Amino acid sequence: MIQYEKFVLPNGLRVLVHEDNSTPMAVVNVMYDVGAKDENPNQTGFAHLFEHLMFGGSVNIPNYDEPLQVAGGENNAYTTNDLTNYYCQLPAENIETAFWLESDRMLSLAFSKKSLDVQRKVVSEEFKEHYINKPYGDVWFKMREMAYTRHPYQWLTIGKELSHIENAKLQDVKNFFFKHYRPVNAILVVAGNVKTAQIKTLAEKWFGDIEHGEQYVRNIPAEPRQNAARHLEIRGKVPLDALYKCWHMDSRLEDGYYAAELLTEILSGGGSSRLYQTLVKEKQYFSHIECYHFGTTDAGLMTIEGKLVKGVDMIDADKAIEEELDKIKAQLIEEKELQKVKNKTEAALAFEDMSVMNRANSLAFYELLGNANLINEEWNKYQAITVESVREYAQKIFDKNNSNTLYYYSEN
Repeated sequence: MIQYEKFVLPNGLRVLVHEDNSTPMAVVNVMYDVGAKDENPNQTGFAHLFEHLMFGGSVNIPNYDEPLQVAGGENNAYTTNDLTNYYCQLPAENIETAFWLESDRMLSLAFSKKSLDVQRKVVSEEFKEHYINKPYGDVWFKMREMAYTRHPYQWLTIGKELSHIENAKLQDVKNFFFKHYRPVNAILVVAGNVKTAQIKTLAEKWFGDIEHGEQYVRNIPAEPRQNAARHLEIRGKVPLDALYKCWHMDSRLEDGYYAAELLTEILSGGGSSRLYQTLVKEKQYFSHIECYHFGTTDAGLMTIEGKLVKGVDMIDADKAIEEELDKIKAQLIEEKELQKVKNKTEAALAFEDMSVMNRANSLAFYELLGNANLINEEWNKYQAITVESVREYAQKIFDKNNSNTLYYYSEN
């Protein structure tokens, strides 16, 4: 059991504290309930841009990294379609430094044309390096546009197109900040060698006076049920032909999510998995194949992707995947196969909880979902999955009318 305490400041900031005196360190994690799905379709990439801007100096502190390093700390951040997360770790005796730094950039960034120009250039270069000039870099632009017709998951966190970041104006950036980066839209988790009373005092001192902000209310269009298979073929300067298939799956809090998680392990969780054994080892259609999902809070995508062995026909490879899916839809898997992936999942969850950094991140994420205690309850949801429910879920999502298929042919 992961023990924690929770309190809420008058300005709406949710604070969770996890005490662990087995470490001399402390983690301060600030999660904002804003991701790429909250962007204007004509101004995408802003949440990711803010991941960079938040390190560019705040109203009273010109440099975030320097004071943290002096205090013996390190930090990082990440953005997804659903959230933005900032975290740092430092010796527990210096924890007030982290409160000072995090509260000041929540109060207000030091908005300047220079800072925007610098970070806009960094993000633009990242866009070019990883999505324009990199082999297969355009896959998920194409696949998301095909799979999603209404939901904003149709674009990546980097943005829909490079021009959206290149054309970002300072006022647009300010508006986005004061709409989303407010206490009422944030979760602060402190974990490590700390005491709840101490953290309550620090939270009130450093965050208590920050303006509440307006509660952001999402109005995101639900993705309509897909009723016909979608298919796309593209060609590019890539080393090998590649095949990508996606199916719409349940959202993060639905029971189907846990069935989907175990299904991905059954299909491609290591050398003994079904796709590897049949399609890589036996038939030698693929040099590499994997099945995964994106863990999105709203209804997401389960994916199978693989690089074809030179000379293998794309249609044959696709049919071979479908044959494996037909097997798991038609026949119950053995209890020992399900137990094996459950054991692997349990071990992964336990290993994740070993790190105080991961515990802080998980508490913030589960609180974002609406129930921080999922950190202690979620394993029971995996345990409840049966061989029958795996087959039923496979039948539900691996429906040809729910499929999106992309053939990526090599021009080389």
